[in-house]
Amino acid sequence: MSDVVIKKGKIFGKGVFAKRSFKKGEVVIKYQLKPLTQEEFEKLQKKEKYFTHEHWGVMYLYSSPERYVNHSSNPTTIQDHKKRCNLALKDIKRGEEITTDAAKDDIS
Repeated sequence: MSDVVIKKGKIFGKGVFAKRSFKKGEVVIKYQLKPLTQEEFEKLQKKEKYFTHEHWGVMYLYSSPERYVNHSSNPTTIQDHKKRCNLALKDIKRGEEITTDAAKDDIS
């Protein structure tokens, strides 16, 4: 997480921002997704359930910082769930907010 920082988002609540510049195609964030059983999901506090998402029939809990990447229809990154990371869609400048298009979650 040393290459990104979590702070007040420009889009919504908390956001993730680049602490350095990234080149197009570079890994920006490596995920630490935790697969959950139905029982584990049901035991989560309501605020933690907000940071879960189902991919290919498996429920995952997002860790920090990836849980704070905000949605954008003009994103700076794309999610690659097979490689468990966000990849830069373009060159990203230091200080720029890291965003993704949540509507494209399971296409990669």
